[in-house]
Order: sequence, then C-alpha cells, then structure tokens
Amino acid sequence: MSTSLYEQLLHEAFRTEGEATQYLSPADVAAYKTFEQAGKADIAFRFERVRLAVAMSILKLLADLGDHEESRKVMEVLHRALKAKSVAEIDATITKDAKLFEKLYTNLYVNEDGELLLNLFERTLDADTKPLMEEVIQETLSVARELDFSHHDEDDDDED
Repeated sequence: MSTSLYEQLLHEAFRTEGEATQYLSPADVAAYKTFEQAGKADIAFRFERVRLAVAMSILKLLADLGDHEESRKVMEVLHRALKAKSVAEIDATITKDAKLFEKLYTNLYVNEDGELLLNLFERTLDADTKPLMEEVIQETLSVARELDFSHHDEDDDDED
C-alpha cells in the first residue's frame, strides 16, 4: 500500500487545516512512510504510531458523525499516546485511561455508519501485521468518503 492512502485517511478525518494542525504533527502524517523504512529494532514502535493515527482518525469520524463525547475523549488519549517515545510509553498512556475505552461502548447509541466505524476501530486495535493494517486503512478510507455529516442539519427540518 502506498503511503498516500494513509495520508488520505488522515485528511478525510481531519478535514480542516485547524483540525489537522491541532491533532497531526508532520511526524504523524509521515508515520506510515517512517514505518515502511524502519529498521528491525524500531519497527514495533513505528507500527504502533501508525495504529494510533488510524484509530484516532476513526474516532474523529465517529465523533463528527454523531457528536459523541466519549469518542472525543478516547481520541484525546490516542493523541497523547502519539507523542510517546516508545511502545512502553504508548502502553502506559493507554493503560492510564483504559476506563475511557470501556465507556466508549457503554450507553453509546450509534447508527449503522457508527457501528461500522466502531468495528473498524476494533479491527485497528487488533491489527498486528502490515497487511491487516493496510486492509483497515483502505476500508476506513472508503467508508469515510461515503459518510454523510449533514444529517444533523436535516434533523431540524424533520420536525416540521
């Protein structure tokens, strides 16, 4: 897979320049390329950075789709974890706020698109090989391009 699909996913999720600047450093945007070029000693850490950015992108899409506060909170944890300098630091950051991940699924009403995004999020966390991660990236990008974020505006019209 080319680095461009990963970057396209980031741009689909973080659609405005402000969002991209707030959540994505140049290193985050280049994480897939860095992963592909990583040496054996560094590959696990580089893979985790890709996984975090993909997971954060999925939660950003979910949060925007239904304005889910739980999604935003978990996204912030992932954003902090992206700043880690090792796999151990990533794990420590995630573990510290593990309850937020559990809350993500508690009392969360989502529509079909939301369920699909949650499934992709789970698959991102489970992906442990480059081909599995590539598959999730491709599917998420495809879903992201089909999402309709305008339904919130239409809800007011339905009440007439």
